Amino acid sequence: MGTDNQTWVREFILLGLSSDWDTQVSLFVLFSITYLVTVLGNFLIVLLIGLDSRLHTPMYFFLTNLSVVDVSYATSVVPQMLVHLLAEHKAIPLVSCAAQLFFSLGLGGIEFVLLAVMAYDRYVAVCDPLRYSVIMHGGLCSGLAIASWVSGSVNSLMQTAITFQLPMCTKFIDHISCELLAVVRLACVDTSSNEIAIMVSSIVLLMTPFCLVLLSYVQIIATILKIQSTEGRKKAFQTCASHLTVVVLCYGMAIVTYIQPRSGPSVLQEKLISLFYAILTPMLNPMIYSVRNKEVKGAWQKLLRKLSGFTSKLAI
Repeated sequence: MGTDNQTWVREFILLGLSSDWDTQVSLFVLFSITYLVTVLGNFLIVLLIGLDSRLHTPMYFFLTNLSVVDVSYATSVVPQMLVHLLAEHKAIPLVSCAAQLFFSLGLGGIEFVLLAVMAYDRYVAVCDPLRYSVIMHGGLCSGLAIASWVSGSVNSLMQTAITFQLPMCTKFIDHISCELLAVVRLACVDTSSNEIAIMVSSIVLLMTPFCLVLLSYVQIIATILKIQSTEGRKKAFQTCASHLTVVVLCYGMAIVTYIQPRSGPSVLQEKLISLFYAILTPMLNPMIYSVRNKEVKGAWQKLLRKLSGFTSKLAI
């Protein structure tokens, strides 16, 4: 590509999912409701953990972090998408695009590392329960949470910096947001170095945590199978069921998307995957932990009884 065709754009145009007005209005209503449910669900999880002293344990400390990450990720993508669904000129300034890429990519990386940390927590709880409180002390939990946030943020800063140094051939992004691969495709120059950087960061922040999760669950399953009583095995598995469900939801499509940037999914598949992470996963996570977790359900019931008693007193 000749240098005459290289441009430094000041804004991008997001092509989104559809150009049909009726479809855009329908999507606006659907995504608005989903986003409100996501924010409310994650807020209630954080509030519940903060109010119930029985949930002041490492597992729920990490779950609080996960809820904050989920609602932040959704907020980095969905409000802008909602505006563009109803806007005639679907432009996003360069600075806003870079900020969106930084936050969405960073929060995604934080979530993958955080899920590996939560897998380690479940490994200790099942495989070494007598020393659980000694191993998973407050200092270690805080350190692991900080490491998750720092690693995801540093990787995102590096990826954002090298991506927006590229000269662009066009300002039209065929995506719902400023997603990494979609922006890199606009470049007028060879992007092999960017793709290598994406591959390396995917190995560090995606495949490495995923392998640690697998290793943890191999040990967990081996330990559960050694438990003689059926009730004991069931109880041990229930402590991991919610986390395992979230792991399956979060890792699969991200591996398909980022491990092979050149031969990865189509543009439409990328858009659907982004919607999955921005809308569906953040909404489902608090539901999974509420429905499949006896401690959380017990805390909900306790809180509802308190609220019922409070409203009854007000009525009198």
